Amino acid sequence: MRKLYLIFLSILLSYGSFAQGIRGKVYNTDQEPLPFATIYIKQLGTGTSTNEDGSYEIQLAPGTYELVFQHLGYASAVKQVTIGSTMKQMDVAMPLQTIQLKEVQIRAGKEDPAYTIMRKAIAKSKFHTLQVQRYTAQVYIKGAGRVKDVPFFLEKPMREEGMDSSTVFLTESVSEITFEQPNTLTEKVISIRSVGEDNATGPNSYINGSFYEPQVAGVISPLSPRAFAYYKFRYEGSFYDRHYEINKIRVIPRSRGDNVFSGYLYIVDDLWSIHSLNVMTYKMGFQFNVKQIYAPVEGQVWMPVTHRIEVYGKIFGIDLEYKYLATVSNYKVTLNPDLDVQVEVVDETLDKELAEALKKEEQLDQEVNQEMKPDKVFKEEQKLTRKTLRKALREYEKELEKQEEAPEVVANNSMTIDSTAYQHDSTYWASIRPVPLSEMEVKSYQKLDSLAIAEKNEDQDQDKNERKDADTLKRNGFQIEDLFWETTFRLGEHSSLAYHSPLQSINFNTVEGLHFNVPLTYERHFSHNRSLEISPVLRYAFAREKLTGKLQTAFYYPGQEEKNALTLEGGRFVYQLNEAAPIAPVTNTIYTLFYKRNYLKLYEKDYVKLSNTHHVSDALMWQSSLEWAERHQLFNNTDFTFNKKRDEEDFLPNAPENLELDNTEFPTHQALIATIAVEYRPFLKYRIDDGEKEEIRKSSPTFRLKYRKGFSKVFSSDVNFDQLELGVKDQINIGIRGRLDYNLYAGSFLNNRRLYFPDFQHFMGNRTVLQVSDPVASFRLLDYYAYSTAQNYLAGHLYYQFRKLLLTQLFEVRMLGLKENLVLNYLHTEVSPHYLEVGYSLDNIFRFLRLEAISSFADGKYQDFGFRVGISTDLENLFDF
Repeated sequence: MRKLYLIFLSILLSYGSFAQGIRGKVYNTDQEPLPFATIYIKQLGTGTSTNEDGSYEIQLAPGTYELVFQHLGYASAVKQVTIGSTMKQMDVAMPLQTIQLKEVQIRAGKEDPAYTIMRKAIAKSKFHTLQVQRYTAQVYIKGAGRVKDVPFFLEKPMREEGMDSSTVFLTESVSEITFEQPNTLTEKVISIRSVGEDNATGPNSYINGSFYEPQVAGVISPLSPRAFAYYKFRYEGSFYDRHYEINKIRVIPRSRGDNVFSGYLYIVDDLWSIHSLNVMTYKMGFQFNVKQIYAPVEGQVWMPVTHRIEVYGKIFGIDLEYKYLATVSNYKVTLNPDLDVQVEVVDETLDKELAEALKKEEQLDQEVNQEMKPDKVFKEEQKLTRKTLRKALREYEKELEKQEEAPEVVANNSMTIDSTAYQHDSTYWASIRPVPLSEMEVKSYQKLDSLAIAEKNEDQDQDKNERKDADTLKRNGFQIEDLFWETTFRLGEHSSLAYHSPLQSINFNTVEGLHFNVPLTYERHFSHNRSLEISPVLRYAFAREKLTGKLQTAFYYPGQEEKNALTLEGGRFVYQLNEAAPIAPVTNTIYTLFYKRNYLKLYEKDYVKLSNTHHVSDALMWQSSLEWAERHQLFNNTDFTFNKKRDEEDFLPNAPENLELDNTEFPTHQALIATIAVEYRPFLKYRIDDGEKEEIRKSSPTFRLKYRKGFSKVFSSDVNFDQLELGVKDQINIGIRGRLDYNLYAGSFLNNRRLYFPDFQHFMGNRTVLQVSDPVASFRLLDYYAYSTAQNYLAGHLYYQFRKLLLTQLFEVRMLGLKENLVLNYLHTEVSPHYLEVGYSLDNIFRFLRLEAISSFADGKYQDFGFRVGISTDLENLFDF
């Protein structure tokens, strides 16, 4: 019975339901099928495509239609067909496209005609972007992915799962989309069928993006205003399609690799709009092939009707392949009335006399000269120079921005999924699917559906076992094995208690010896997005034979976009002298026990601290705190180490060396210290997804102001100082050639009458091979405390990532995703030399590691050299396609 069902399903999916319309195959003149040929139905504004076997099927109401068959490299075929009450069969043969060279030939010393075509197309790209005020359409997307190869140790698990390199993971969806100027895209998903995942290689950034914009999915568009800095162009002839002359332009990157396209761009003559394109690019070592076919959907407005996107690449030794097909149909377009005009673009470089005459006409028009308004420029069919057109469009955009409620929002996307989207059966998909499944895709669906059923049964069994375990926990309460793991106990609908095993925090240092923490976190949620956290921490140090602890209570309440926090904490606890914690306890443990290097320096304080973090807006945040503490100097209590070599130096004392102080030890004292810090990001940009505002990372520099005050004789406080610090941090993308991260800050102790070493300004140094702190806020070879100061200081960190430097000059190296960086760190205080670090970094090794080679200099003289290993700075962009 099951075999009969699968046979029936295969027939049903392959041939669809018995309805009226048209089906057939598209061939070339040698009778070879043409996969993914575009079929555009003029009367409906609808596009679809053949499948990879060259087959197509379109359901149509009775009537007469004009069908346009398109395929890159082949001449378009226009067929008129009359549909009755049955499914009509029509096969189409497409001849190779005949490319003709214009009379203008490329001679030595003469400019390639591609450049004047591209100058006009680039000048008009913003016009095309703004020309459509609104449109609605239906989008069908089909994705097929497979694992082509895996490391040897994954071969057996894949076989056990019933998968191999021929297993195709399929995803289909049908959505209704609406776009409105300037940046609002609304999507309603009406049906989804999915088996497997796309690993974030989805095509939406290309489908919803536009090649008329300066960038597409982070790649420089050939129609960008900066295109000539990144591309060379070559004219390869023209052909006619539906009475339009189409120019074939080869796009050649000046430097092959990431974030530039190569391939072909087809431009409609006189309109200077896109007819089609066939380009490829690389991102993070993945290869993206992009093909788009456009059609005149409204008058002379050409818009994409099919997208074909292929992704190839390796990650962690797994060879992946994804193929996507998207068809856009049922276009309903509303044109922008301000731009519903015919504009002829004049290239000043080629038509110098005409451009000069137009310039004189513009100078005579004083009204346009004084205020270049769009409604003044775009009145009727006219000729405009590229410069005048760009200026007019810039002014037009400025006027639109003034009318916008939130001009800082660069994208406003929302998606809803229909409640029945996942409930459709194969009969429904056969009737709605605009592109028939291939034979291999039908087999893959059958295979994966069987695997999904088996997996669902396993999940149900697992859920039963988990419920049984939960019932046991409810009856028996705390179990002995919970002592060794992190465990969360639900205490009710709105509260929980989290326990962290002390085994996770066992470490060693020369002050405390072996020590561990026992942290607990009680969390309670209230209405209106408010919550309370109570976090006690106990700490036991064996060498001191002492138990310390602290209690933190934090109340979170809504802010503009992020939660605000009011925190009260206190107790007796140990902290690093630099409370920014430049060295991780586990790293210090390794260096202490195995290399006899005790870098961690601690002190103890009995304290109470009240702090508040408040987000005034997304761009403005301030933090304040007031702390009273009695602080105690600590000393080494153990010299235990696994390193028993006699020639090794003894452990250093817990009081570090410093250039300003002969002795950094301090007596027990009291300190009342207030801190206020402000961060401001004035140019912050956002995108909105499903009503949730999301910051665009690093879209604005961050300006910082911090003031710290030590009060004298208030609550017996022994300190008296004032510290002011200013800073700025930003990331600047220098096209695709590189990326510069910088962090500059300077400060001064306006008053340093009385303070102790914990009050000094400390810097993020490092003396270990591991570099785990922010690469744009820390030093690589700097001693942790030698340069700490109570006077004026200036510091800076520069981190420049090159697209091509040394190894990355090789294309094959860039395709591995490797990046090369230069590191520059600087520090100067009133008593220290000019300290400088210069380094080279090879980033994104195995997609997640960074290796650095650093040299340090003091007053220009060589001081030290070392290697550092850290996490890749591109890790957050790993799947950012």
